[in-house]
Amino acid sequence: MAEGKPHINLIFIGHVDSGKSTTVGRLLYETGSFTEQEKAKIEKEMQTLGKVEFEFAYFLDTSTEERKKGVTIDLSHVKFSTDKYDFTIIDAPGHVDFIKNMITGASEADAAVLVVDGKEGVMAQTREHTFLAKIFGIKNLIIAINKLDLLGYDQNKYNAVRQDVLKMVKMYYPNAESLPMIPIAAREGVNLIKKSDKMPWYTGPTLLEALNSIPPPEKPVNLPLRVPVEDVYSIQGVGTVPVGKVVTGVMKPGDKIIFEPSHVTAEVKSIQMHYQNLDQAVPGDNIGFNVRGVEKEQIKRGDVVGPVSNPPTVATEFTAQIIVLYHPTAISAGYSPVLHTHTAQVPVKFKKILKKLDPKTGATVEENPATIKAGDAAIVVMEPLKPLSIEKRDEFPQLAGFAIRDMGATIAAGVCIDVVKKQQ
Repeated sequence: MAEGKPHINLIFIGHVDSGKSTTVGRLLYETGSFTEQEKAKIEKEMQTLGKVEFEFAYFLDTSTEERKKGVTIDLSHVKFSTDKYDFTIIDAPGHVDFIKNMITGASEADAAVLVVDGKEGVMAQTREHTFLAKIFGIKNLIIAINKLDLLGYDQNKYNAVRQDVLKMVKMYYPNAESLPMIPIAAREGVNLIKKSDKMPWYTGPTLLEALNSIPPPEKPVNLPLRVPVEDVYSIQGVGTVPVGKVVTGVMKPGDKIIFEPSHVTAEVKSIQMHYQNLDQAVPGDNIGFNVRGVEKEQIKRGDVVGPVSNPPTVATEFTAQIIVLYHPTAISAGYSPVLHTHTAQVPVKFKKILKKLDPKTGATVEENPATIKAGDAAIVVMEPLKPLSIEKRDEFPQLAGFAIRDMGATIAAGVCIDVVKKQQ
């Protein structure tokens, strides 16, 4: 990838079978992001599986299991470039059980493309994914109404779907009217890169033009340093090397840092990215950094690095706004599932349910309800049952989003709005 272009993390969201993977595959194909050999190899494999029409989606679906099922299971990270940006596409699964991956993706994304099936219109997950994009603070939303070929490229049919989509998106994005809403036919490659004579009535941008007009993401270098630890290595002759992505702030060799909640201090000896030493690391950089004065066993995945002068917050309890996505019965105080946030996974207890909210408007429907169930939004107080670093949305929105998992399913998604800090 060319150096020097701004980088954007882009997530494709929307209901299962709306054509997300096909849109991404076709976009990669049209922008020349993979070779003729790769294309030929996939086409050959597709013929042996007897599914020719699915071909573009298969550029993303890498496991044989996914190819046989024709379903996107895990998050794929795929890169492509335009003349303006380097994009990393996070292709989010539409199936409900894969929503945890979608949440992980949304918390990393700078922008989202919501793909809507033009024939089916707004479906349950279209709404849910839009709400999650909003909760996770994705401001740049592009809407692609797909499968216009199945609507005969008819302007009236497109307008009918457009009105429904607009009404739904408005619930979460007050500026819905000004968001790009693009009619496309992903499988045919219509309106992705080039304007199409099939829709002379459409005068807005193509998908590529809309992507190029996303404002460049701000790098939050003015916030204090935060690096969630993904892994810790002990390298002979070097020492302890934690690995992670810089979320906010700047890290330099010589910095005095602290790992929370392990509560271990260290000094940064050196920083590497792609096997090269860096003078400094900034938000978005995936780095390994060599630390002085720490053994590998003292720190772990899920710790967050910050400056000693402004350590990451360790919560004894925190208040969150959540939406319940699934629960076989109902959630009441005392319920103890597992919270997933940045790189941490920690058991938590629902301590109090303060308010039930209208998920469409955010208005309070009920104070101190006894229970909340699937489809409800709520304000709750949670208590981590093991040490956890989490930040308030107002201070570090990048480290405030989380998912709640239990029984192999995603129960809820939410964002931390207040924290009771542990006194060290």
